[in-house]
Amino acid sequence: QVQLVESGGGSVQAGGSLRLSCAASGGTANIYYCMGWFRQAPGKEREGVAAIRSDGTTIYTDSVKGRFTISRDNGKNTLYLQMNSLKPEDTAMYYCATRRLDCYYAPWGNYVYWGQGTQVTVSS
Repeated sequence: QVQLVESGGGSVQAGGSLRLSCAASGGTANIYYCMGWFRQAPGKEREGVAAIRSDGTTIYTDSVKGRFTISRDNGKNTLYLQMNSLKPEDTAMYYCATRRLDCYYAPWGNYVYWGQGTQVTVSS
């Protein structure tokens, strides 16, 4: 059984930083070919933030480019999201997810397994 557990969320002031982690377990290696971070703010639809392929190739949504960095440690089965220069509009529940399909094919869709989320709150 595949399990994804996020951690590292919290409350910070604008301009601050947070590092999210997603510990993955279960399943076979191909399930983790593409892993992504998503977020959902109250009253808004869930949006893709960043995705990373098993070889380290990354994709970012425009609003976080230059501020967020996605990475993964395949040996530890852990996904990370380093968030710098945080803005109030980054406030959301952040989720990690994984899928077999290459990240470059519809990067924000078709994710199969999801974590429970970790809350990030950025105050002005």
